[in-house]
Amino acid sequence: MPYFDAASSAPLHPVARQALQASLDEGWADPARLYREGRRAGLLLDAAREAAAEAVGCRPDELVFTPSGTHAVHAGMSGALAGRRRVGLGVTVSAVEHSSVLHAATAHEAATGGTVTEVPVDRYGAVVPETYAGALYEDTALACLQSANHEVGTEQPVAEVAEVCRSRGVPLLVDAAQSLGWGPVEGAWSLLAASAHKWGGPAGVGLLAVRKGVRFAPRGPADERESGRAPGFQNIPAIVAAAASLRAVRAEAAAEAVRLRALVERIRARVPELVSDVEVVGHPQRRLPHLVTFSCLYVDGEALLHELDRADFSVSSGSSCTSSTLTPSHVLRAMGVLSEGNVRVSLPAGTPEAEVDRFLEVLPGVVSGVRERLGAPAGADEAGGAGGAGVLDAAGTGPSLVVDALGRRCPVPVIELAKVFGGVPVGGTVTVLSDDEAARLDIPAWCEMRGQEYVGERPADHGVAYVVRRVS
Repeated sequence: MPYFDAASSAPLHPVARQALQASLDEGWADPARLYREGRRAGLLLDAAREAAAEAVGCRPDELVFTPSGTHAVHAGMSGALAGRRRVGLGVTVSAVEHSSVLHAATAHEAATGGTVTEVPVDRYGAVVPETYAGALYEDTALACLQSANHEVGTEQPVAEVAEVCRSRGVPLLVDAAQSLGWGPVEGAWSLLAASAHKWGGPAGVGLLAVRKGVRFAPRGPADERESGRAPGFQNIPAIVAAAASLRAVRAEAAAEAVRLRALVERIRARVPELVSDVEVVGHPQRRLPHLVTFSCLYVDGEALLHELDRADFSVSSGSSCTSSTLTPSHVLRAMGVLSEGNVRVSLPAGTPEAEVDRFLEVLPGVVSGVRERLGAPAGADEAGGAGGAGVLDAAGTGPSLVVDALGRRCPVPVIELAKVFGGVPVGGTVTVLSDDEAARLDIPAWCEMRGQEYVGERPADHGVAYVVRRVS
């Protein structure tokens, strides 16, 4: 069964499995003890730290191992903020950071009264360094920026932002979870966090690097292990496996990146040719080599993922239709792109070309089947009766067809809009009433894909009224 969700968790690398099994016999003792079993465990831990530090590009005494990547992010943010509390309580983050960063920033804001400044991104999901610079203030204690986005693969201009932060005296924490297996993070960053299961190491191992000179005060009770930054007994076999697999994937990265990038390019090019009404998102060049994301109009994301699973393909999604909160991915929302029917394909190392070809063969039929069950219009042949109530349009100059989609979730509001739009004369408008959060993204995205005018939105009883004008 093709597994295409390496961005969530990569399969365990063979080197990690071998290192884990070998170190189970040698790495069980307390590495802080002086007897021979403790010395053996300590040597394994030291060697793993040196290997990981070399891959990160820092000194071994700047790196600690944590119970997870999320723990590394939280420990890094809280320690840096505590160390610079005399400077201020401000935190600057990009709008597309991983939830671990955003949750930590929100918790800091609630606990201390500090401020969180969110830097917007462009339609590809990248920050503009000049805009990021404008979000650094006198009381900014910490800045955060991911190295590459976990949902769309866009690489961030970390080196440029790090230089801006350095010139302002603000430490920059980089979440490198998605990119570290592909290479070191360039630039004068101050702190870096990552997670082993993203590169094929075992789950339950993260790492946190804090450069010398960065003011840092670990939060919580003091502990003599891992410089006081990650309390508790180290899982040495898992740490050894994590470091060994990181070294192994780095050795393979250059060749594998070329191969996987070619497969991803095939998906990026072929999906819009094979499936109508698709938006491929993320930067076309500055992106991770193994990841591609696209959204399909008129598709229920949860149904699409279930159908692909029945066809033996494991993929993930940022669509609100697959979330219990029924809100679209914060990444897609920040980018302002279509969220419904979203599919993220992230290829693990070694993915055969034949599996990608079969995915491209299966996808059109799966999307078509989901659309048919939802009663969606057939691609460009959108037409329908002009049913609904007539009211004045947004300018108050003429009748507007009203589509009541209150209480109905994505992709139904857009499907209902498409069904009636063919019966609207040029210059006429359709007002869609919806209480679905995804409609705020998907209706403007539909207008852009169709070349129609999105007039705007206004409050309505029990929801929001979205107004669309037909221009052709």
